[in-house]
Amino acid sequence: MTSQNQISTGHLLALLTILIWGTTFISTKVLLIEFTPVEILFFRFVIGYVVLFLIYPRLMRITSLREEMLFISAGLCGVTLYFLIENIALVYTFASNVGVIVSIAPFFTAVLAHFYLDGERLHKRFIVGFVIALSGIILIGFNGSFILQLNPLGDLVAFVAPAVWAVYSVLMRKIGELPYHTIGATRKVFFYGLLFMLPSLFLFEFHFDLGRFANMANLSNLLFLGLGASALCFVTWNRAVSLLGAVKTSVYIYLVPVITVVASALILHERITWITLLGALLTLLGSFISEKKVQRKRIHNTLPKLQ
Repeated sequence: MTSQNQISTGHLLALLTILIWGTTFISTKVLLIEFTPVEILFFRFVIGYVVLFLIYPRLMRITSLREEMLFISAGLCGVTLYFLIENIALVYTFASNVGVIVSIAPFFTAVLAHFYLDGERLHKRFIVGFVIALSGIILIGFNGSFILQLNPLGDLVAFVAPAVWAVYSVLMRKIGELPYHTIGATRKVFFYGLLFMLPSLFLFEFHFDLGRFANMANLSNLLFLGLGASALCFVTWNRAVSLLGAVKTSVYIYLVPVITVVASALILHERITWITLLGALLTLLGSFISEKKVQRKRIHNTLPKLQ
């Protein structure tokens, strides 16, 4: 069903996605100077949707209400709720803190996948890897708290995001098994995400002030979020999930805090110390341990289907 080349492609797509997503917190933090969280969210996904429509303008014919509900739920969780919660958290805490907290998503994904997806059971090595990676994540988080300050409200809000993302990952795994084009499916998810986002435009502060786009910093960061982090990355991530599975792909999220902290130090000049370096090392080690077990099990399960 899934060849070794496809598995390798899935890994490359997941890694590319995470490298870009790990820096999105920086762009969002910069944009929060002149934009509200809901404004950033709306504009980036409008840009993403338009780009995906231009690339794949064909209309999708959904064959059942059940399949339509999968797309509706994925749009609500993966676009509206996840990013709105994440952007709100960035108002109250540091970019590095949010990057650290959302990286626990693989654990939530593994638990949900264990109960709701075939062939994606939770294994002991994954738990060991998660504990090691979480230790590193905590070290990185404590580093930010000790150097800067504790931000309980923003950090607590941020903890909701990975649980919502786990639901999205499971939904996209199910959507990936359907006979739909990846770009078309992603575009449909964006459509429902934007649809659910509309009420928040009235509940939160939102302005169509396009004059802010004359600022090159604002324009470049929004284009990065819309073209790269949304249009491109959602397609590559969804494709990776369909090739590798929800659990195996989610392991790459462990790398987010490492990328975010490095980017935060280089761009936002947030301090980085030996605690951060130790945390990054533990995070990478935990990621390797979790991925190693999942990969073996996944390949083993697919071998009989390739014969």
